[in-house]
Amino acid sequence: MYVCICNNITEREVQQAIDDGASSVRDLNRSLSVGSECGKCTCTARQILKREQAERALALAVPA
Repeated sequence: MYVCICNNITEREVQQAIDDGASSVRDLNRSLSVGSECGKCTCTARQILKREQAERALALAVPA
């Protein structure tokens, strides 16, 4: 799924940036230019960021 049409940024690229250490929309802007044009993608990027952070926190909380 495309997150940012202006910069052709996909959800997979956002997830990869999070894997690489992005922890805020500002970090995503720095690494991928999310929100640098029209800004409509920032809400979607924020949702993906929160979802990924919640999944990672849950994975850490549940013993294997």
